[in-house]
Amino acid sequence: MGIPHSRRASFRTATTMTVSNSELDAMAEKLSLCQDYRVLRRLKPREMSIPDKSENTRVGVALDVETTGLDTSKDEIIELGMVKFAYLPSGEITDIMGVFEAFNEPSTPIPSEIVELTGITDELVAGHKISADDVSSFVADAAIIIAHNAAFDRQFSERYWSVFEHKNWACSATQVEWRKLGFEGSRLAYLLAGCGYFHHSHRAADDCKALLEIMSMKPNGSESTALALLLESARKPTVRIWAEQSPFDLREILKKRKYRWNDGSDGRPKAWYVDVPEANQADELKFLCDEIYRRDVDLFSNRITAAQRFSNRV
Repeated sequence: MGIPHSRRASFRTATTMTVSNSELDAMAEKLSLCQDYRVLRRLKPREMSIPDKSENTRVGVALDVETTGLDTSKDEIIELGMVKFAYLPSGEITDIMGVFEAFNEPSTPIPSEIVELTGITDELVAGHKISADDVSSFVADAAIIIAHNAAFDRQFSERYWSVFEHKNWACSATQVEWRKLGFEGSRLAYLLAGCGYFHHSHRAADDCKALLEIMSMKPNGSESTALALLLESARKPTVRIWAEQSPFDLREILKKRKYRWNDGSDGRPKAWYVDVPEANQADELKFLCDEIYRRDVDLFSNRITAAQRFSNRV
């Protein structure tokens, strides 16, 4: 049965009518009040602004690199993205001060899987090289560098620009206890979704902007911003304990206790090692003496602060 002629005009009007942003926001608000729905809003990063010098602000930089692969000693950077921000000692982000985006042409073609993941092609990076002076100038006043996988980003960055060897670093993926705060994981997309947002990007600077919005939030009822929690964790020294010449048949016990293996090819001990809070050093040494060596041993250890953490120079 067809639509009567008298109703066709109103039907066309209803189906083609645009909905205003305010109406969409009202719909989203109603849905969010119902436990049967979860509303995700597109992330809209904040605009750049100049911090008020009268405030006790500090400067940080969010950093992300896109690379040709995962090997921090051999693969190459193809894009560097950084966002400079001002923050208060309380962990409140007050201003976005600048954005740095630059391509770097690698010595070999970009692998197809990297092109698919990032959208960065050989044509995009052709002829581009990132100026060391520009990088140094951008991060000169930064008290801390934040990356969402700092062990990856710091080691790549230090290979290219020595200025990063002399900066404090923090990892927003591993130095905040996201699962205890109610998140399903620490991937950037999971954190955004948990905060009610989404963004479609795998470009370095855009991911930095998204990360800063997460850092500015107070996750799941926390009294502190995520940045405040991260800074508190980053400030605490840790100790790396090397379980040299540990019995081979007890390696599974060490692995379950989150020890990692170093093969000695980098000049560091060929041994299992673990990083623990400085306050837990005595307890960890007692565990090794009682459960692994079954005698008193004198083990080599490093004290690590944010100035060395995540670097392959430790």
